[in-house]
Amino acid sequence: MATSLESYVNHTVAVITQDGRMIVGTLKGFDQTVNVILDDSHERVFSSGSGVEQVVLGLYIIRGDNIAVIGEIDDEVDGSIDLNDIRADPLNAVVY
Repeated sequence: MATSLESYVNHTVAVITQDGRMIVGTLKGFDQTVNVILDDSHERVFSSGSGVEQVVLGLYIIRGDNIAVIGEIDDEVDGSIDLNDIRADPLNAVVY
């Protein structure tokens, strides 16, 4: 998986963690165990009663064993979405 992340460096990515959080930021680096470093990052907190809250995190490191999914985000499409209009239940944690 680590080698497939090379094309995402310096691009905006979304990371879904094992505990159900969604963190968006610019991928600055990673290692062989898929620990990732995100810059200009924020957590998107979903709620079924109100819009998506964005919590600023800044420079952020996520351990590889806590990552469920990493995907590149299209900045143009993401910028056109009004997050205040989105209602969604928070993700549940991964259960083994």
